[in-house]
Amino acid sequence: MPDYNAIGEIKDSLEQCVGKKIKLKANGGRKKVIEKEGILENTYPSLFIIRVDESSFSQRFTFNYADVLTKTVELTLIDDKQWNLAAK
Repeated sequence: MPDYNAIGEIKDSLEQCVGKKIKLKANGGRKKVIEKEGILENTYPSLFIIRVDESSFSQRFTFNYADVLTKTVELTLIDDKQWNLAAK
């Protein structure tokens, strides 16, 4: 059963970083790891969106807060190397 208090803390931390550059490291399945830099575009009650601008196109990645809790996704604020959002 998920720890709803921890998920709420993750959501609150991300809400403070909307519009900031974030480094994303996510499990892409089949031993793939996705590493991108993007902007935290928005947070919603059950998910958040990161926009990654490549040279000729833009991608949006959506994740839910449980992905951070289960360490499927790790986020680091680029401007502040001390801030790292990963489950403890």
